[in-house]
Amino acid sequence: MRVAIAGAGAVGRSIAAELIDGRHQVMLIEREADQFEPHAVEQADWVLGDACEVSILEESGIEQCDVVIAATGDDKANLVVSLLAKTEFAVRRVVARVNNPANEWLFTDAWGVDVAVSTPRMLAAMVEEAVSVGDLVRLMTFRQSNANLVELTLPAETPLAGKPVSELTLPRDAALVTILRGDRVIVPQPEDPLEPGDELLFVATADVEPEIRTALGY
Repeated sequence: MRVAIAGAGAVGRSIAAELIDGRHQVMLIEREADQFEPHAVEQADWVLGDACEVSILEESGIEQCDVVIAATGDDKANLVVSLLAKTEFAVRRVVARVNNPANEWLFTDAWGVDVAVSTPRMLAAMVEEAVSVGDLVRLMTFRQSNANLVELTLPAETPLAGKPVSELTLPRDAALVTILRGDRVIVPQPEDPLEPGDELLFVATADVEPEIRTALGY
């Protein structure tokens, strides 16, 4: 993929390095001259300019990008970048960083955001995921589909131990997408048995999360 990242601070550079390691083409757009350091991520294309300006986005060829990531430290700038990328340049996928959780409600498809990533919320979710057994933990929200990625770790005394995945009666708007078992990532098949300690990852709408708990015996 070709990915444009608005904001070449520590977060933007880290994302760029990870994507380059994954063999993607990356372009960093940075408006501050003191943050413009192409040697920091040499394999990326660098553009000096304000990603909130249509002319800069045009000159950078952002319409050729598959993904735009608004990763600045300013929520207002991230919203503007997202809106321009989606409405003016028809970028297929827009991911935006949320710096202040109080602004999270703004990061929706109305502002061109497909996926909003709130670092404070994700850190809190990771803490919950690490200590919560037998309860659903919401890890991420997919704005475009209004669905969530949720996780539940089966406790030692789970009644589902040994039962196949096919016996799970999930609601219509929920899907079991992955089972994490130790260092294994299992794409669930109907005949796969469940085990205590399994981390189950679901994609589901918020309104059916209680039904997932019921299906898992909680």
